[in-house]
Amino acid sequence: MKLRRDVFQALADPTRRAILLMVASQSMTAGAIAASFQVARPTISKHLAILQECSLLSSNKDGREIFYYVNAAKMKEVDDFLTPFRKMWEARFDQLEAVMKNYQKNQLENQANDQTQIQQGNRPSE
Repeated sequence: MKLRRDVFQALADPTRRAILLMVASQSMTAGAIAASFQVARPTISKHLAILQECSLLSSNKDGREIFYYVNAAKMKEVDDFLTPFRKMWEARFDQLEAVMKNYQKNQLENQANDQTQIQQGNRPSE
């Protein structure tokens, strides 16, 4: 797997992530992308250049317009790299959920036992 560090640096920036989300569904020009942000167009152009340098975005020239679109193969490569981590964390969260449910069940049982003890005139165990 040839994931370079710059792919993750590119993904670390919230503006670049927003750009990727925008062009994921349809290709867009730099002007159309820039219109969605409160920053200068040259700033968006720099973000587009970074995304292209690490192959997350590709472009296609149509006359005078350049349309940017997500490079699906590169995104799949990133997803393939992250999948084992996602699975590991999902398993850990599932384990944590099981522990918390068991803890909650025990707490409810202890409260019920304490209530029974109080009703019988006994002091609840600590």
